[in-house]
Amino acid sequence: MDKNCEFGYRAWLQPGKSLVVPDYTFSGDDGFALKELKRGLAKMNENGHGVIDLSVTSDLVPQSYTITGSLEDVVIKGGCEAGLLYGVYGFVARLHQGHTDFNVVEKPVAAKRILNHWDNITGKIERGYSGNSLFFKDGKVGYNLKRLEDYARLLASVGINEISINNVNVTTESAKLITDYLPDVVKIADVFRPFGIRLIISVHFESPAILGGLETSDPLDAEVASWWKKVAAHVYKAIPDLAGFLVKADSEFRAGPMTLGRTQAEGANVIAAALAPFGATVYWRCFVYNCMQDWRDTATDRPKAAYDYFYPLDGQFDDNVIIQIKHGPSDFQVREPNSPLLGNMDKTRQGIEFQVTQEYTGQQKDLYALAVQWEEIFDHPVTDKANTRELIGNKIEAVVAVANVGDDTNWTGHLLAQANLYAYGRMAWNPNLTAEEVTREWAMLTFGADPAVINPIVDMVLKSRSVYEKYNAPLGIGWMVNINHHYGPSVDGYEYMKWGTYHRADTTAIGVDRTTAGTGYTSQYHPHVQAMYENKETCPEEILLYFHRLPYDYKLKSGQTLIQYIYDTHFEGVEGVEGFIKTWESLKGLLPEEAYTPVKARLQLQLTNAIEWRDVINSYFYRKTGSLDAKGRKIYT
Repeated sequence: MDKNCEFGYRAWLQPGKSLVVPDYTFSGDDGFALKELKRGLAKMNENGHGVIDLSVTSDLVPQSYTITGSLEDVVIKGGCEAGLLYGVYGFVARLHQGHTDFNVVEKPVAAKRILNHWDNITGKIERGYSGNSLFFKDGKVGYNLKRLEDYARLLASVGINEISINNVNVTTESAKLITDYLPDVVKIADVFRPFGIRLIISVHFESPAILGGLETSDPLDAEVASWWKKVAAHVYKAIPDLAGFLVKADSEFRAGPMTLGRTQAEGANVIAAALAPFGATVYWRCFVYNCMQDWRDTATDRPKAAYDYFYPLDGQFDDNVIIQIKHGPSDFQVREPNSPLLGNMDKTRQGIEFQVTQEYTGQQKDLYALAVQWEEIFDHPVTDKANTRELIGNKIEAVVAVANVGDDTNWTGHLLAQANLYAYGRMAWNPNLTAEEVTREWAMLTFGADPAVINPIVDMVLKSRSVYEKYNAPLGIGWMVNINHHYGPSVDGYEYMKWGTYHRADTTAIGVDRTTAGTGYTSQYHPHVQAMYENKETCPEEILLYFHRLPYDYKLKSGQTLIQYIYDTHFEGVEGVEGFIKTWESLKGLLPEEAYTPVKARLQLQLTNAIEWRDVINSYFYRKTGSLDAKGRKIYT
């Protein structure tokens, strides 16, 4: 690799060239964890002598670890081989953060911490903004072995333990991963296995017909059930530790059980029955809605769909099915409420799905701190006594996210977008961590310990979510983006389309009434949460237009009218990006050139984007309302 590219490639696993540690001898476990520990210590300066003891013990729960002792006498224990490996990465990370005494007890809150890759067998990545696939090339499985190993190390270092390798929008060709291409998938599984990472394969619901030549894929058909069992036996003979299958069905023109007059549970259960003998899981996505809606229809409300389809089926899914619920009822927007499904299906295993790839949040061109958004999502109330954070590890046993990596040299396109991948792993492991904590960890592991460097970078990243939101769609309305590639402003891009994503702006008001007097969406929530959203005085203002239709002269708590708030925030958003550029320029000479120059270019691109958002949004609403900006700033008419 070009020496000028190594910094971004190493991400948060930079060598500790400035660190001084003892010349260690090692006792105990001499397996893969020791190999990784020696690798992590290899480029640190040695002074004096020390001992590190490594062991796996049944005294700890699986996946957990402890680190105890001083710098000269360290004991790392794991509850299993993977737990010991996590302990090794945790120890090296703590060295980078300046720790010299250790009393660490760690165990993951969520048992399953998953990345979904939306990689196509062509080598392209759906909603990928970091180059091409790590797994596929030119219509077949194709990968760089060293790169896969380095990627597995990055993921294991933050506790990821399962990944799906292919797009949930499974094509006829990629459906063959469980048949024709299975020997190649075996080789990928072999790479990830030592790092404690199990593979998932996305499968086509219609595989019995597409691959098996059956006349139907009806889940209640005996031949269909037999076909799935035969294929499962074939797959698990090749990859005994495969975590399971991921399915997207009845969604966005994809067939599913409802196409055949069956329920979502019946569709999932036929596959689950085939996987059950192998202790494997069916991850069944809940992203099901009418994607052919008539924009004139004001009664049908897309956010209601997942709850309407799945809640009545509580208790009907087999025990090895996890329903994978998007964190919000819309589609990974900058701001939306949490899905009312989360925590409300008491008899069904659940996973919460996020998106690390920045589909609607800047596409790794614009800086955007997803950790800040995830912290807000975890804080979202479920009842009057519990929030979403408290469900993780209980009713929610899997945390899932769509990956943001590709074969770009620095993995994520925008160097600072690495913070999102790091934060996802850490917050999936422990949702009690704050965005500030994980961002500071990432910054120190990536850029070193100098406060003159770390503090400005952390400040930029943490502010970026707010800055992006200011120049985006206002107050939770969402969707004002280009319909094809989802980047940049197009206020009416979705407004007269089939996707059911409307802001309903006219000359007097904007927003959708989702109260019981409107579409009734609020009634899907617990009464405490419903009451909060039902009343515009108690509804959080940042999501006000998601639940209420309001006139432009409506007074917010700040005293601003709604129209003036729109103008102010969009000017402020541009100013925020200008501030990022000044901050970054102040770090010139303190950062490696390969870090400084590409990020500077991305920030300049973000400024162009922010200006476009500001001018398009402000002009649109000026033309709708005829209201002048009270501060006399330029609005294009």
